Amino acid sequence: MNPVSLITSPDSLAEVMNLTASDRRSMDALIRDRLKSDVLLVNQIAEYIVGAGGKRLRPLVHLLAARACGYQGSGHTQLAAVIEFIHTATLLHDDVVDGSERRRGQRTAHQVWGNAASVLVGDFLYSRSFQLMVELESTHVMSILADATNTIAAGEVLQLMQLGDTDLDESSYLRVIGDKTACLFAAAARLGAVLAEKPRALETALANFGYALGQAFQITDDWLDYSGHDGSLGKNLGDDLSEGKVTLPLILALRSTNAKDRLFLTETIEAGGTEQLDRVRSILHQTGALDASLDRAHAFSASACEALTALPDSAERDALELLARFAVDRSL
Repeated sequence: MNPVSLITSPDSLAEVMNLTASDRRSMDALIRDRLKSDVLLVNQIAEYIVGAGGKRLRPLVHLLAARACGYQGSGHTQLAAVIEFIHTATLLHDDVVDGSERRRGQRTAHQVWGNAASVLVGDFLYSRSFQLMVELESTHVMSILADATNTIAAGEVLQLMQLGDTDLDESSYLRVIGDKTACLFAAAARLGAVLAEKPRALETALANFGYALGQAFQITDDWLDYSGHDGSLGKNLGDDLSEGKVTLPLILALRSTNAKDRLFLTETIEAGGTEQLDRVRSILHQTGALDASLDRAHAFSASACEALTALPDSAERDALELLARFAVDRSL
């Protein structure tokens, strides 16, 4: 029985977690069962990164979307595991490409085991995710996830090409984060309607919700990289600057600051490193780039909430709305 009517609407992320506790336990058990391999190193690295926790927002979105659509089966927990495997694989690959030192508050896998092992275990997780989705015997599900996985990979390549590009504009930035981040949120939400065999119009509405949520979440992460405190993201403050990533705060500042500061920002981005982080942050504040970036995130959050009007009232729909607000307000 779907427990929707028995639970009041959540007012915090903790209450969302309580609402989905049973489904998440089933998902977690499946994740740990399917992580097992005859190869010890696969087990070690996969357990290291999955065991690090995190809120698992993408599978959480799927679990909630499925229940909000009235789904009463168990396939959503398997799809949630697939989504988490895909996301974890991208993390392993991204950290190697970016040379990141921390992820979720701990050393990245490639820092512990090396680049080759991390990339190969990422490949293992990708292949495992496709084994799991094939078991569901739905070409529609496979098509959505195959497209999302391909889009993520293309987005990572596109971002690599744009490193250090101080001429990057806002639309190009939004395309990158749409490909790298928002598309998997969109697939996760859409698949809730697919499992419940709802009309394509509802699939589209949920995909729009997930995409806007993902955009809001990533823009806020990029904002926090300059406005947060060290460790607030589970990584080093200023990592984006160090890696040469031209994110929205920098794009807006480069567009509005004076010639002297624009030259400084350009040279700092091209040089990499975080030695000039304090001055960069000062310029971002002075130009209003940080406030403007957060405004963009709030706009995407509002769009996500608007898309949810296609769903009937339920605690799960309210939980999805709370996640849209959490994307820009991590204190919820």
